[in-house]
Amino acid sequence: MALALRLSFWLVAGLFALLLLTQPVSVAAQGILGGAVIVLMLGVWIFLRGALARQLFFALATFVVIRYIYWRGAETLPPISDVTGFICGVILFGAELYCVVILTISLIINIEPLRRPKLERDADLPTVDIFIPTYNEDEYILATTVAAAKSMDYPADKLNVYLLDDGGTDQKCGDRNPEKAKAARERRASLQSLCAELGAHYRTRAKNEHAKAGNMNAQLPHTDGEIIVVFDADHAPFRAFLRETVGHFRRDPRLFLVQTPHVFLNPDPIEKNLRTFNAMPSENEMFYSMTQRGLDKWDGSFFCGSAALLRRAALLETGGFSGVTITEDCETAFELHSRGWHSVFVDKPLIAGLQPETFSSFIGQRSRWCQGMFQIMLLKNPTFKKGLKPIQRLAYLSSMTFWFFPVPRLIFMFAPLCYIFFDIKLFVANVNEALSYTLVYMIVNMMLQNYIYGRLRWPWVSELYEYVQGIFLAKAIVSVVASPRKPTFNVTAKGLSLDEDHLSELSWPFFAAWGLLLVAQFVALWRYAFDPGANGLMLVVSLWNGFNLMIAGAALGAVSERKQPDRHPRLGVDREGAAVIEGVRYPVRIKNVSAGGCAFVFTDAAPESLAIRSVRGRLYVRPMPAARHPRQSLPFHILRETTSPDEALVGAQFDDMRPRDYFALAELMYGDSDALPRFLRSRRSHKNLLAGSGQFIWWGLSEPVRAIRYAVRDWLPEIARKAVPEPEPEPRTATEIADVSVAGLRNLLDLAAAQMRDATAQAVQTAKKA
Repeated sequence: MALALRLSFWLVAGLFALLLLTQPVSVAAQGILGGAVIVLMLGVWIFLRGALARQLFFALATFVVIRYIYWRGAETLPPISDVTGFICGVILFGAELYCVVILTISLIINIEPLRRPKLERDADLPTVDIFIPTYNEDEYILATTVAAAKSMDYPADKLNVYLLDDGGTDQKCGDRNPEKAKAARERRASLQSLCAELGAHYRTRAKNEHAKAGNMNAQLPHTDGEIIVVFDADHAPFRAFLRETVGHFRRDPRLFLVQTPHVFLNPDPIEKNLRTFNAMPSENEMFYSMTQRGLDKWDGSFFCGSAALLRRAALLETGGFSGVTITEDCETAFELHSRGWHSVFVDKPLIAGLQPETFSSFIGQRSRWCQGMFQIMLLKNPTFKKGLKPIQRLAYLSSMTFWFFPVPRLIFMFAPLCYIFFDIKLFVANVNEALSYTLVYMIVNMMLQNYIYGRLRWPWVSELYEYVQGIFLAKAIVSVVASPRKPTFNVTAKGLSLDEDHLSELSWPFFAAWGLLLVAQFVALWRYAFDPGANGLMLVVSLWNGFNLMIAGAALGAVSERKQPDRHPRLGVDREGAAVIEGVRYPVRIKNVSAGGCAFVFTDAAPESLAIRSVRGRLYVRPMPAARHPRQSLPFHILRETTSPDEALVGAQFDDMRPRDYFALAELMYGDSDALPRFLRSRRSHKNLLAGSGQFIWWGLSEPVRAIRYAVRDWLPEIARKAVPEPEPEPRTATEIADVSVAGLRNLLDLAAAQMRDATAQAVQTAKKA
């Protein structure tokens, strides 16, 4: 009865609010009302704190959004008699409605993100199997991850590490291509040896079926740990990973998942090319530090493919990891949530991974995510899935429909061109109405995003990421809608190095779009100044196009690849150790470390031979408490010494790493579980709207200059080469022609003799078998 009364109250209150919000007012009154709401929101932002203030801020923003959408739908659509204008106007309005729906769902999900308290140490620990699926990753990456997994703070008799190699399957080793088969056999033998040295288990299978999900499912019957932990091959865990997470399973017998954030040591291509990695929060931080916490409140946080723990009993209930789609992670969580199992999100970075280095590999990764989420929506729609709670249906629908963003983003980018070039009115409004409704709505929308995500996302960065992905993901959406079962799993390339600045091979659409928007901007301003038929609305549209031009300009910077010769990203640490050089032990303090080397300072006198780059030694690290392998060391040679007013920093490269040396690397790099949170905190400063907008405008103006410079350097020589025909070879003398002929005849005879020998040997072998 009480629940029914509450629902009735909220329904009546909602209808009354909707009636009030849709009352017609004059344009002047709407402008005053919008300005008052903005002032009130600023007051709440500055002076109030807590859950009530957050909800009040959301309510004020919602007021403006509803007023705007009502005005757009009721008063601004072109008349049906203008068929072209009406169709274009409805398309634009539909794109805006999509954004409002996604915003509404986001507010519901993130109304009060959950922050779970830290677990106390638990003596009753379950058995754990670590699954590290791999396909084509370099051996040093695998050695680092396996050593880090073996070094976690957990009883050794309850922990088993399995390297699941899909690059050395029987199918790969028996490939018809002899070179591929040989490479697969060599990989299998090398990784078997590595695992034996590190105390891990090497596993492979007969055939490469169902990609990553199939790889892990093939090993489920051959392992027996209560908890399965999944790490991608390039996701190395910190020592405290299990201690911070596994205890949740003892507190809830129906818990199937504990997910932790993915944090990366290297920038994604956009961060690298715009040089923001050390100053700006990464794109995925908003998802992991806000959205996943919001989903966690509603028992809707889902499996993200790595850095996660799953209960074996739950997996066996659904036949293992789901593999119908190419996003086996979200699909697995989706199936288990529908069966009444629960999930937990632990908001502490406990693994360090690698991101795609190039823009093309970045787009390939995002295309797979996009297609996989659409596959789940089309093949297993949350709306009709039995067993899900209403809020869980909403949560999964929000995660899936989010990937529709390329369509509205491209509509917003190119809609102004309809009016600038063809006089097609997408909405019917004058300048005052546009300012009173549209401008207020945009300001409130950006304030809302900055209020919720300000420490995790700079202003306008979301628009940039959506645009650079949208051009290619739109095609991915069409392909999966046309054939939902067709997409296949592709491994994302990691650990690459870029030796030269260059344009991405995917850059030409961005040049075309930027050029088109630039021409449109000149046309719009010319028409506003000299065309008698153009009115103030042309100025408003030119401002809209100018904003799009800034996004397109920043995108040119995102696809202009800066060189990255160092393939080993570094993590800042503060560890004590000792460098043994020529038999003498020198105390050092290590400042940063990567899989390939480190930087340290001598705390006392440095060796006299330091200036000699070829000087070699071994680095010993003072272990953290409870270290599993405390007496290991790393071989190094000194590359350089950098002197500053504060200290002399020595750069060292690790040499001739043996498998057991990776335990020392794991201790140095992943022993201190607070190293990664310190790095994240260092770049999570709030960026206000003015500062963020200024930064974005600078990118929009400066990055096209750099992109054009790359284009001139990369494209002009190629164009010149194609334009100028290859020179004809100089005529040879009779003697030279004779020499060439004799040499050619000799090579031909040698080739024929070799083929005859091979044929004879093959015939002999056949006869022996017979």
